[in-house]
Amino acid sequence: MRKPIKGYKFSAWDGTQELGLDPDKILEALADDLMEYGDMRWAMRNLMSRGMQIPKGGYMQGLRDMLKKLRDQKRARLEQFNLSSVFDAFRERLDEIIAMERKRIDEWLNRSDDPDNFSDDVLKNIAARNQDILNDLPQDIAGQIKELEKYEFLNPDAQRKFLELLNELRKAMASTFFKNVEDMVNNLSDGDIDRMKDMLQALNDMLVKKIAGEDPGFEEFMAKFGDMFGDNPPQSLDDLLEQMRQQMAAAQSLMNSLSPEQRQQLSDMMGDRFSDPDLNSELARLAKELDFLNPGGSQYNFSGDQNLDLQAAMELMNEMDSLDQLIDQMQSAERGGDLDRIDQDLLRDLMGDDAAEDLNKLDQLMKALEDAGYIRPTDSDGWELTPRGSRMIGQKALGEIYERLKRQSLGNHALPEEGRFGERLEQTKPYEYGDPFHLHLPRTIRNAIGRNGPQTPVQLHPDDFEIYRSEQITSTATALLVDLSWSMALRGSFQAAKKVAMALHNLITSQYPKDDFYIIGFAAYAKELKAHDLPYLQWDEYVLGTNMQHALLLAEKLLAKHTGGTKQIIMISDGEPTAHLENGEAQFAYPPTAETIRATFKAVKHCTTRGIAINTFMLDASPYLKAFMDEIARINGGRVFYTSPENLGEYILVDYVQHKRKKLARR
Repeated sequence: MRKPIKGYKFSAWDGTQELGLDPDKILEALADDLMEYGDMRWAMRNLMSRGMQIPKGGYMQGLRDMLKKLRDQKRARLEQFNLSSVFDAFRERLDEIIAMERKRIDEWLNRSDDPDNFSDDVLKNIAARNQDILNDLPQDIAGQIKELEKYEFLNPDAQRKFLELLNELRKAMASTFFKNVEDMVNNLSDGDIDRMKDMLQALNDMLVKKIAGEDPGFEEFMAKFGDMFGDNPPQSLDDLLEQMRQQMAAAQSLMNSLSPEQRQQLSDMMGDRFSDPDLNSELARLAKELDFLNPGGSQYNFSGDQNLDLQAAMELMNEMDSLDQLIDQMQSAERGGDLDRIDQDLLRDLMGDDAAEDLNKLDQLMKALEDAGYIRPTDSDGWELTPRGSRMIGQKALGEIYERLKRQSLGNHALPEEGRFGERLEQTKPYEYGDPFHLHLPRTIRNAIGRNGPQTPVQLHPDDFEIYRSEQITSTATALLVDLSWSMALRGSFQAAKKVAMALHNLITSQYPKDDFYIIGFAAYAKELKAHDLPYLQWDEYVLGTNMQHALLLAEKLLAKHTGGTKQIIMISDGEPTAHLENGEAQFAYPPTAETIRATFKAVKHCTTRGIAINTFMLDASPYLKAFMDEIARINGGRVFYTSPENLGEYILVDYVQHKRKKLARR
């Protein structure tokens, strides 16, 4: 039985479809930092920090963007709200309650007298007594609330509003420790108060057991009281303690953000808010047991004009503390490159799904590079480029140089094809035996028509064949000498030299595979480098010296293995030699001594007698340096180029390609 054909559905791109991470783009985005610092983790940290472009013109925000948005969100909250309005709201509500009660008192006092109605006198006496109590109320809000708790209201609506105010204070008191306290303090009947006391006593006992190292019995606790913790109850005692730490921190932040007078007033308002002494006692015991959490709290300076009540203020403090927590997590992740430090649920709550998705993509960057074969883990719990990754970075460096050449209209570009007999040119010539058969079809047909006249089919003869001209590619052995001295980094030349080395290596291995290429780094001493080590190469910041002599001698030794073709040295430096070898030890002096200069010239003569051309690319052009380099050119016959780090790549690649070519079949 044939399997059914699987169908696919295609639709136009509308910006909502998910695109996978492009490892080529990721490697390209971190290549410059990798070349600059020579550290894969550092380069990846920088990429995670700044983000990167993604397909279809999109942008994956980095930690730096998220941090800015979080700080902007925090600043917006500070500029939006007026924290003092919490007390204004309580004052307005109390004034309204007292006014309602006074109105009822006035109604009772102004009842018409009926000598036979004894109850009227009783009511007037009660109203007069209540009026005296209201007249003697303290001026402060906390004092008024405390006195009104003992007051017998005449107006039921005023009493209901006062109970609502008390209930809000109870919620604020309970939310000092617990999240989602609605189910704990709403409609506190005697039975509810008893259950809350039981829960607090069980919680305190559980904390004592935890501190003593015993099994606290969290499952039994939640089986009995879990419904009191809202729709998202804690899953473990540690989860509960973390929630309580956050709540306590938010409450402390609220206190810290008030003036000393307001702080005392709020403390008095929230203190002993439950009418049951045992319940208040269990809350006080809980506060003592939780001292080890050390919640701290922050201080916020609000400057806005939007009013809010106490419950909204507590929620605002939770948000502000969450913002601070997430900012700290992101700063830590940005410094260490460890995105696991960021709470994704908290990020989603504060910044939305898009930010959480971008964070998830950032976390996948390393995996995308590893899956593409560009990086691999090391034994030291780090990452390194694979040979394929090094080639990709070299290709990027080469492409950048070609792109600059194209913009500068220098006429040099990457050649699309190569052949056994050389590179194809646009000029043509008649075919001769032994030539590569790069047939120019339009000219060949035209030759046949010119010989036989227009007819079909066209009759071709060997004399009609016309081919593209080719140019000979001679084999070349090249040693690239890169100055690793501290001055190269100081002047911003080091990264440019590394990029050129990688680009030249990529050019030679891809387009001139018969050529040989060596890389030598030199500071106080010279050493051969491998192409895959170039991204991690760093300047020598501990050993002083620019030992051109040792670099030239090592290059001479490597090039001596090649008996045919062209041999050349390309040297990149930004200064004169300041070191040479004596009995195998580097001797450093600045300004350079006559011995160093003589030793360097002697090494130049050695290379010259062996037919090695020395082409030097200098990144400085002081008069003394020019005189020194002119003498090297006079001894060797090579050339000296004075350029800048920005143009170094163009100079070297153009020079290399132009001197590779010798035209064939010039007739």
